[in-house]
Amino acid sequence: MYKQKKYEDFAYVLDIFSPQRQLLQHGIPIGRHESIAQLLGEQFFTLLEAAINEKHKPMISIRIYIGRDIPKNILRIIRRIRYDELTQNAKNELPNVIRKIVETDEARFIDFFNNSTPVTPRMHALELIPGIGKKIAMKILEEREVQPFVSYEDLRKRVGLQDPVKALVNRILYELMNTEERYRMFVREPVSQLRQL
Repeated sequence: MYKQKKYEDFAYVLDIFSPQRQLLQHGIPIGRHESIAQLLGEQFFTLLEAAINEKHKPMISIRIYIGRDIPKNILRIIRRIRYDELTQNAKNELPNVIRKIVETDEARFIDFFNNSTPVTPRMHALELIPGIGKKIAMKILEEREVQPFVSYEDLRKRVGLQDPVKALVNRILYELMNTEERYRMFVREPVSQLRQL
């Protein structure tokens, strides 16, 4: 079966640091005037490392364009990374950046509540979201049949899910941190230790 390539066009900066020996052992040539940026892709929550020209170094937590046509002398993607390869600063920044994505792209995540389906005969995808048990999941399914949800506030009022944004952030973090997780609703499959792109 053909798998569609999942390229990120935009990413958020989690951390920027000077090249260290551990990166050089991957056989990655880092230029003298380059820093390493750890990034989180906006669409598939892909964790990436990129070489960034010192003259174009972005601020932490800012959204940047990383599409294919960006000049290589400004930014070039080095490799995909796993959660455990993030710096401590990047790990600290990650929940804030995920929250920013979830809050900014409300329609995309509300669509999940309106259209998600069961993942097994006995469990619905909704139940994988922290804070949603069978009772709230049933309420969501009933309410979305009456009328689709239009916002987080609408969801909160109609089903009693106190903080939908926090629940989504926790699920996305869980998927990023747990490489063995079977059910990936938001996060791209993790990179294996052997294959980095």
